[in-house]
Amino acid sequence: MAFRKPKPVPFRSDAELDAMAAAGAIVGAALVAVRDAAKAGVSTLDLDEVAETVIREAGAVPSFKGYHGFPGSICASVNDVVVHGIPRDDVVLAEHDLVSIDCGAIYDGWHGDSAWTFGVGELSGDDHDLNEATREAMEAGIAAMVDGGRLTDISHAIEMETRAAEEKYGREFGIVSGYGGHGIGTAMHMDPFLPNEGRGNRGPLLVVGSTLAIEPMLTLGTTETTVLDDDWTVITDDGSRASHWEHTVAVTKDGPRILTTRPE
Repeated sequence: MAFRKPKPVPFRSDAELDAMAAAGAIVGAALVAVRDAAKAGVSTLDLDEVAETVIREAGAVPSFKGYHGFPGSICASVNDVVVHGIPRDDVVLAEHDLVSIDCGAIYDGWHGDSAWTFGVGELSGDDHDLNEATREAMEAGIAAMVDGGRLTDISHAIEMETRAAEEKYGREFGIVSGYGGHGIGTAMHMDPFLPNEGRGNRGPLLVVGSTLAIEPMLTLGTTETTVLDDDWTVITDDGSRASHWEHTVAVTKDGPRILTTRPE
């Protein structure tokens, strides 16, 4: 019986990866500017204006703004909001909030997409552990982004690192159900969908030049979520806090390349 070789995750040339990295660097700069501005008393709409200014002054366009009607240049998701929080002037940050900022930019036709979760001031022990576990899960997924691997090798790495973090931090974390990473390039969301858990060695092949947005989302409780009446905001069903980390990453012959680098 003949077995058909799996198709590859869509791939780019070196020059195209450099173009994506230029878009990604603008996203990284916007995220750093937003984090610097994220103080108690500042609204998430204020943060949105910071990000949009950085993106437009760099000659890029915010990829989120107007995307299926989304009104902001960032998704600003605070505490029990997992993803897709709409920037608002009545959502005002307070000390110890856990803030996730997801940001995208289009530069010269190419997309960068990245998310960063951080605290306003000091985080509680549980929130700190959740945020570290999510970052570590993302980094494990990135490390699995190698030539000759399969798409779900990344999924499996994220899941296994989450379980390792449970041992490390002595508590359970929920892997948010139904959400995950995605292909990216000349559009923000492209095939394939990348689950954040599952068995490895399945799905499309990873080849040199393949690009994906890797983005685990973990909670301090449930895996289940609800979309609010604004048709965007995703909250945890039990009110537990959530963390979301994301980088746009490429496979290279020398290993994974993060395309959404942040300035020091």
